[in-house]
Amino acid sequence: MKRTLLLAAAAATLATAAANAQSVAITNAKLVIGDGSAPIEGGTVVVRDGRVVAAGRGVAVPAGVQTVDAQGKWVSPGIFAGFTRLGIVEVDGVEQTDDSGASSTPFHASIDVAPAVNPRTTAIAVNRAAGVTRALVAPDSRNSIFAGQGAIIDLGSDMAAVTRPRAFQFLEYGEAGARAAGGSRPAAFAMLRDAIFQVRDYARNPASYADRGKEALLTRADVQALVPVIEGQVPLLVHVERGSDILAILDLKRELPALKLVLVGATEGWTVAQQIAAAKVPVIASALDDLPSSFEKLAATQSNMGRMQAAGVSVSIGMINDNEARQARLETQYAGNLVALTKVPGATGLSWNDAFAAITGRPAEALGLGAELGTLRPGRRGDVVIWSGDPLELDTAVLAVYVDGVAQPLTNHQTKLRDRYLQPQEGAKPKAYQY
Repeated sequence: MKRTLLLAAAAATLATAAANAQSVAITNAKLVIGDGSAPIEGGTVVVRDGRVVAAGRGVAVPAGVQTVDAQGKWVSPGIFAGFTRLGIVEVDGVEQTDDSGASSTPFHASIDVAPAVNPRTTAIAVNRAAGVTRALVAPDSRNSIFAGQGAIIDLGSDMAAVTRPRAFQFLEYGEAGARAAGGSRPAAFAMLRDAIFQVRDYARNPASYADRGKEALLTRADVQALVPVIEGQVPLLVHVERGSDILAILDLKRELPALKLVLVGATEGWTVAQQIAAAKVPVIASALDDLPSSFEKLAATQSNMGRMQAAGVSVSIGMINDNEARQARLETQYAGNLVALTKVPGATGLSWNDAFAAITGRPAEALGLGAELGTLRPGRRGDVVIWSGDPLELDTAVLAVYVDGVAQPLTNHQTKLRDRYLQPQEGAKPKAYQY
């Protein structure tokens, strides 16, 4: 009954805020900034023209801005999903709905997922209703170590989902990279070094670059896409799990100091955490990967993220190989589990403040977008969520979601089905395609 009343109040809040869609002030909140700082009691966040202009205690509400009283409830930045394939996959096993990767194409590094993002993918609305407002969307590698260029998207209900196209390049190393390169890690590293050579050659004299088309490891378009990566203008996200593989990739950064390297997965990151920290390379990790599910994950432990954080590594949570096309909403649960690990003897987890930052501010910082996304600091996008309780507790409901200051609907395919069958009655039912 209590939850029903809270959701009803949230619906009223959304209707009221709609009159000032991009400007809203949320007052009387237990306010979380998302940067690793502690929650602020009695806080206020003001979003004007889609941007945060102030957040904290004692913040004045400008005249003419719609005010929403949070009634002491938790208010935070929206969840920034650190690694997903949201919007580019609808149904697994149905190739017509899967644009995550291509098996037979001459293009690899130049592939750009942005044109494939479908804001009407079922998972978008489901994850938005769970408080996810932004997501990193990565392509999938099929027959090259280079998967292509990923995007940052928002989960708003409009059709303009892509916040930043070509936001990073995604590369597979380790077991997956070895398979794509012909069967071994040395082959994958040789392919990577050859790509670096080609990119440098192209950068020196683009007109003289010989594009061998289908016969080339990299087409002209691929090389063009890798130039800003090698020059440090675009981050390179590398999926790597084994400790020794991580060290091999860190050696690459020493060779190319301008490279903006980000490690993804990093199940054995804790075994080389000191080296990762010394290289100042952020990690988007699989939060609770604690089983040796492959030979590159033999040292898997739930304490991985906590140990890396303790060593000075900037860690955030991603969903790689974890139903990443639809279940980014599990990140709040994973973050809560990392907090719980701090109470388990012999285990290493994250404090509440660090765990929440790992699903908001830290992934944005890892991608070089900390000045734009992920927190409620002034100048950031106005992505705000009102929660019924602690966001990292399983019984907490999302009461309201704002993307760029715009109030969002919380209905989705699942809620419509719930309402349809909540109180079954005799008579004709709506057709399935009406949902």
